[in-house]
Amino acid sequence: MNISYDWYKIFCIAAEYGSITVAAEKMFISQPAVSQTIRQLEEALDCSLFLRTSKGVKLTAEGELLYKYVSEGVAAFSEGERRLAAVLRLDAGEIRIGASDMTLEFCLLPYLELFHGKYPNVKIAITNNPTPQTLELLKHGKIDFAAVSEPFDCTGFEVFPIREIRDIFICGAESDIPDGVSLSEIKNELILLEGNTSTRTFLDNELRKRGLCASPKFELATSPQIVGFAVRNMGIGCVVADFAEREMNSGKIRDIKVREPLPPRRICVLRGGDVRSLAADRLFDMILSGTR
Repeated sequence: MNISYDWYKIFCIAAEYGSITVAAEKMFISQPAVSQTIRQLEEALDCSLFLRTSKGVKLTAEGELLYKYVSEGVAAFSEGERRLAAVLRLDAGEIRIGASDMTLEFCLLPYLELFHGKYPNVKIAITNNPTPQTLELLKHGKIDFAAVSEPFDCTGFEVFPIREIRDIFICGAESDIPDGVSLSEIKNELILLEGNTSTRTFLDNELRKRGLCASPKFELATSPQIVGFAVRNMGIGCVVADFAEREMNSGKIRDIKVREPLPPRRICVLRGGDVRSLAADRLFDMILSGTR
């Protein structure tokens, strides 16, 4: 049976208000057009749906039965249209992002603040994992895009560099460690992040290039913890410079100028080939354009 959705919608409005006139007003069509549609629906279903009265229309027993089921479908269609319209206006929706503490604080946060100011009803969910796990989430479509720091395996992803970062070696302000030391001299005094992070992988690779292998004094979960240990003269921390800026400015720690400085690396945003939400694409474009 091929019956138009609009026929059912007109039927439901007429039934709800008990009026052909109101149905015409709600649908922005003429009263004769509403009457004709209802006649066509009755002919298609081979039954009478309304009783015509001096006050309007009233459902027949068959009309009551039909309305009970069709009204739920029409309401569901209308709600779907409403929700879709809200998503397209960015009055609703969700963005799923994978990011580390570093990429969130020193790359994404200004853009998230701006985006939230423009589209406050869009939900933003951020997962915090080491880079390998974040890329697994992206690979399987569990997040819309990722913000990670080099090095990483970029196979199967679009990669967009956002900003350069620099890893430095730090110690307490009162430490007697001189500038110009070699990495071989300090490799056993280091305070490092735990393994399976891009930052630790980067340092291990750089030491390996120089024929060295670190035997750290401490392995910690976060870069702020490394800074805290360095402030207390518990070793030589290796962190991205952004994490140490406040303590260096306050004179609590200093940057050790090593003989073989580490090369710069980059924070990048990555996305896969899966379908993303309009909101996710809007935020992604905002980040790429550098709009703040």
